[in-house]
Amino acid sequence: MEYGRNALPRPPRRVPADAGSLTQLEAPGRPGGPQPPVRGPWIFGRFLAGLIVLLVIVAGGAGAGWYLRQRSVQIDTDAVLKSAGPAVVRVLATTCGGSGEASGVLIDNGRVLTAASAVDQAMAIVVVAPDGRIRRANLLGTSTDGVAVLQSIGFDDPPLKLAAVGPERKAERALIGYTAAGAQVINPIGSEADPRAFSEFMNAAKLGGPVVDKSGELVGLVTGATVQAAAVVPLARLRDYAARTPSGITVAVPGTCPDSHGPQGAVAPELQVAKTPLAQEVQAMLGNYLTLQNRHQFDQVQALYSPQLAKSLTPARDRTSRGTAYFFNPRITALAPDGSYARMSYDVLFSPTANGAGGGTCNRLDNRFELVRVGGKLVINRSVKAADIVACEAG
Repeated sequence: MEYGRNALPRPPRRVPADAGSLTQLEAPGRPGGPQPPVRGPWIFGRFLAGLIVLLVIVAGGAGAGWYLRQRSVQIDTDAVLKSAGPAVVRVLATTCGGSGEASGVLIDNGRVLTAASAVDQAMAIVVVAPDGRIRRANLLGTSTDGVAVLQSIGFDDPPLKLAAVGPERKAERALIGYTAAGAQVINPIGSEADPRAFSEFMNAAKLGGPVVDKSGELVGLVTGATVQAAAVVPLARLRDYAARTPSGITVAVPGTCPDSHGPQGAVAPELQVAKTPLAQEVQAMLGNYLTLQNRHQFDQVQALYSPQLAKSLTPARDRTSRGTAYFFNPRITALAPDGSYARMSYDVLFSPTANGAGGGTCNRLDNRFELVRVGGKLVINRSVKAADIVACEAG
């Protein structure tokens, strides 16, 4: 038989009549017999997965709630200082006890709440705005918990609003007040539930400062005879003192002492000239001069006078003319290259009964100090007016 290319085709193979068809898309059938039941879903796994999802949702909600809660009690001190700071003033006084320095807050029609300790037996009082404006003030009265109510003369600045309700116990608060150098600052003081210790941020100049909430509204006032005795007078009492017809306020007795003092801290004149070694020497000497004058240490002032000046300006004469004076806000505005003179402007608060007061209580002076060296030390030889004396309120 031939099997080559020209061989005849083979006949088809016979397929049994009852055989089924098989195509390339069909897979062979599974072997017969009973099949295992279809496995259902894992019930515990589904429960556990659902529980995990629920816990994630609850935790997320709790976290968001905690965050919102924290936001609701936190205070933005920068924003609060910007809104409330313009109504917070500096209070200066010359008093029989020499305690006259505090912060204060404008409430309405020029009235000011401050610490009574700063104006106890006051001979003269001024309030100083954040922009440096000075206005005379009268003491209307004081409360048993250390609040004083002043009436400023000529202040019509917007007051600080008393809060409608006090802050919740966990809400943060802040104190706005002044440093001894006269700079306005704000300090977070914690919440009623978790207050900060006063020793962490207080100084005497901040007594009388307002405690504000996160909206910048008045919710308390810090009072006390000393920093160690400082306490916050609550909103409810301030409402009584700030009312148009105040209650709980007793008319204060004015000072009657022959000598009175202002704050006793060291004075450092602001340099408005180049900060050379000579300028710093003059700054230190004139600062010492004003500090000793404020402390009424007139015997020690003599060391800063030339022999010529000491002969005419004796301690007794200093006491007679400056026995109720308090010098503040000094600025050195000019200085000779050889140190022969310095020009300094400054404000002086004094009793209306002082020698030459003429019924006034605060003047702005602008003097030219002639300086000489004695034994290598710079001292004052004399001083003359560089400009006319004006009332502090004129500025």
